[in-house]
Amino acid sequence: MINKLLIANRGEIACRVIRTAKKMGIKTVAIYSDIDRDSKFVSMADQAYRVGPAPSLQSYLNSQKIIEIAHDSNCSAIHPGFGFLSENADFADECTTNKIIFVGPPTDAIRKMGSKSESKIIMTNAKVPVVPGYHGENQDKDYLFEQARSIGFPVLIKAVLGGGGKGMRIVTKESEFFEALESAKRESLKAFKDDRVLIEKYIQKPRHIEVQVFGDHHGNYVHLFERDCSIQRRHQKVIEEAPSNINWDLRNSIGSSAVDAAKAVGYYNAGTVEFIFDLISNQYYFMEMNTRLQVEHPISEMITGEDFVEWQLRVAQGEKLPKTQDQLKIRGHSIEARIYSEDPYNNFLPGNGNLEFFREPKEEPGVIRLESGVREGDDISIFYDPMIAKLVVWGKDRSAAIGTLNKALNDYKVVGLPTNLRFLRTCSQHPDFLKGEYDTGFIEKHKKDLLQQVTKIENQYIMSAVVSKISQNLKNTKLHSTLQNFRLNHHKSENFILKASAAFINTELKYEVNVEYPGNGLMNITIKNPSKHTVIKRFENVAYTLTTESQINITSSENTVNTDFLIRGEDCVVFNEFGDALHFTFENNLVENRSSTSNDTQDPNIIKAPMPCTLVKVNVKQGDKVSAGQPIVILEAMKMEHVIKAKKDGVVKAVKFRDGEFVQAGKLIVELE
Repeated sequence: MINKLLIANRGEIACRVIRTAKKMGIKTVAIYSDIDRDSKFVSMADQAYRVGPAPSLQSYLNSQKIIEIAHDSNCSAIHPGFGFLSENADFADECTTNKIIFVGPPTDAIRKMGSKSESKIIMTNAKVPVVPGYHGENQDKDYLFEQARSIGFPVLIKAVLGGGGKGMRIVTKESEFFEALESAKRESLKAFKDDRVLIEKYIQKPRHIEVQVFGDHHGNYVHLFERDCSIQRRHQKVIEEAPSNINWDLRNSIGSSAVDAAKAVGYYNAGTVEFIFDLISNQYYFMEMNTRLQVEHPISEMITGEDFVEWQLRVAQGEKLPKTQDQLKIRGHSIEARIYSEDPYNNFLPGNGNLEFFREPKEEPGVIRLESGVREGDDISIFYDPMIAKLVVWGKDRSAAIGTLNKALNDYKVVGLPTNLRFLRTCSQHPDFLKGEYDTGFIEKHKKDLLQQVTKIENQYIMSAVVSKISQNLKNTKLHSTLQNFRLNHHKSENFILKASAAFINTELKYEVNVEYPGNGLMNITIKNPSKHTVIKRFENVAYTLTTESQINITSSENTVNTDFLIRGEDCVVFNEFGDALHFTFENNLVENRSSTSNDTQDPNIIKAPMPCTLVKVNVKQGDKVSAGQPIVILEAMKMEHVIKAKKDGVVKAVKFRDGEFVQAGKLIVELE
């Protein structure tokens, strides 16, 4: 029996495991790195131990230290979560050697399924369909190139021990092969300490369909139906749903194949068999098996009514599977959206920093489920995945689930970090998504529509920012602000310049604003074009009520606005009806123009670090001639490689950093002339 459980992970999955363990009466132990000391999951556990410094290799991948903590805290089992050591067979062996239950599959199955090449051979022998390709041991680059040519372009280069899109590159033509191979091998070596790759035929209209399987120590197997994870970018899942829209004959067939895959390696506990489904031929092919609980497991829980972590713990302590295949049914439809700190309008570059303002939707048991490992005031670190939360919703059918998803996405409000919230809403409202007619190329195909920016802000939100700022100045007894003269009825009027920006607006906007105080606590607010001095909008008889410290109700002669807001010095953030953060900066001098004269962010000669990162490779040196589109720098951040290309032809004037060096965000790396 498991009486005390160590969770060898962090963030939302640690929170998830702790919740179920507590429900089962199992004591929990968390481990934390130095920067996770005050994290949500640490506070949820019964006990918590420091595991090491922030870098993963010194903390959450330090298997020896984790085993030591498990012994010191008298834990009888370790749950690895996902990522980190969850698919590390050596760690599972260490647990067994130290008489600690590893909540996961047998090590032999981890090793076999962890090798993409070996697993393909096993699947072929088990009569599970596999994608045509080369899965051999010869890693000579010229040999691999010849294999790619024989398979026929486009091909997919995949890390043998890969996952999560790391070490994976699509190659559409021969001339791109060697550069893609080098990059895939380099990324694979860093992520998995193994640079071996395999080559597969790239299926051009694929859907990513995966099947949840479970086995126990008594030879019982079930599948808990499939998930569609085709909405991806850079091979990383963004929106997942269950079930997929395949028919029941295909559902039964792909489910049986997934169980055959598990049986072929003597599997037990939770696993996911991933298939690529060819929309042209209507055939499915084995891709890989993830020998752990998946990030997106909650949507399968929502449609089956089962708790997969509870199943894991029961199987780990020797119990039989809680249900047979005949007892498992699909109920309704569920969708998960992954909320990341990243900038969709800047090539999805990951963000890091403080979660200054954080509002989530209200949970509704069985309908809206929130999976998050952060709270307001927490930091998103460069050392780990930039996920903020997972939103999981359920509906009686797919249409109802989409409606709930969009409503809940609108209720998120975040300040301090870039997010993909607006992008998620745009994806989930796209006609092809609504019809269920999409493949893994959905985001790339519709990128222009999904990332469309706007050129204006609705007038009611400009007015909301003005009133929110006035409300806070009136509350503040020690004002040190350019708006310190804002006192209702103190001046008959006040004029100032308001700058506005938002992630989805492609330029900074300016407005001239006049506030009149006619008496009785009311205001008249006029918004003007600052260059033409023409009136854009006038709001009369404006009044407000602060409903909370960060919420305001504003009425005028023509409408009512309710919004959350945040004041930061001379800046004010308000949110539109979709939860988008709108940033405003106040200036009370109509003549002064404080816009920066520095345009180096737009200067094509300047190449800066877009985020804190490690330089993997600088491809140029001083004096080199470069062409527009030429890769100049390869950097690594948030476990992924990013390529920065030249925006123009030129000559390298200076190179400021070397390969392997850490670079802070905004630092100049290469300058052209």
